[in-house]
Amino acid sequence: MRKKNYTLLIYENFKTLVGALIIALLIRSLLFQPFYIPSSSMEPTLLIGDRIFVSKYAYGYSKHSFPFSPNFSNSRFFSKNPERGDLVVFKTPSDNRTDYIKRLIGLPGDTIQFINGDLFINAKKIQKVKTQNLNLIRCGTFNLETDTFTETLPNGFEHLTVYKKKGSIKNTKIYKVPLNHFFLMGDNRDCSKDSRYLDSVGYVNATNLVGEAKIIFFSNDTVKSNLIKFWNLNKSFRLNRLFKKL
Repeated sequence: MRKKNYTLLIYENFKTLVGALIIALLIRSLLFQPFYIPSSSMEPTLLIGDRIFVSKYAYGYSKHSFPFSPNFSNSRFFSKNPERGDLVVFKTPSDNRTDYIKRLIGLPGDTIQFINGDLFINAKKIQKVKTQNLNLIRCGTFNLETDTFTETLPNGFEHLTVYKKKGSIKNTKIYKVPLNHFFLMGDNRDCSKDSRYLDSVGYVNATNLVGEAKIIFFSNDTVKSNLIKFWNLNKSFRLNRLFKKL
């Protein structure tokens, strides 16, 4: 009798665990997925140590909406078009596995180019207004002296970008965005591997879009925090970024 009850208890716990895993998988695949920001390529918008929730239904679904990107189709279902300025999480075209987050700058058919340090979309100069001088921004293990600008995209969307004070990117080739692809860049313009690097990222196929970043739900400075000096960990928490909308 005891053995039977013990077996039943194990079975019931197993069912509960499997059910919870299925629910978690559905939420992660179809609704929201958490992501961690490990690099400074999106500063000042996203900082190293930010934890964000990404909407998985913002652009519809593809094989990359699911864990391990099962190759059941190369199409998107319930597809929705992203807009300029969106913070997009995508799988890098080079391996279709690594998750990147960048800002959507170019739509299919657009031309993108930097001329004398200014961004041009479809041969029209993008307005940018300087808001701050000599702001220190991270780039790997280094700090860059940068100027901060408010940039206004053709659809009127405004966002912050930073450019190195000295040695910033000045001129590039003309990038022509193919059909069904997008051009994405980091807000930290001189410290971001993005669509400008055709050999590693390049133009991003619509199938590779994972979702749109919506909110920062937690943030701590993982560069400054030190587990050895655990009594200082509370100083790394960025309380002003909790539940910040993006």
